Amino acid sequence: MGEFILLLFTFVLAIFLGFELISKVPATLHTPLMSGSNAISGITIVGALVAAGATDSPWLSIALGTAAVAFATINVVGGYLVTDRMLAMFKSRQGGRS
Repeated sequence: MGEFILLLFTFVLAIFLGFELISKVPATLHTPLMSGSNAISGITIVGALVAAGATDSPWLSIALGTAAVAFATINVVGGYLVTDRMLAMFKSRQGGRS
């Protein structure tokens, strides 16, 4: 029970810390922050691949690992597409007005 309370405390603390950090980020830094979070999701894919590839694990662990690979991949690809679109807004248009 003590370990559960410690994990719950850590989770709640991470929620508050994350909210405070994100709310203080200026708008000009959102794109680099998003690219950094995509890199972290790439690390998540590696962990999910390890979980999904464990042959001695029960089927539930393999199924959850496979789902984690799919969701983390969607997160990374979507994040990079959004980041690319946001960066394209700052590029000058060719052939248009000067």
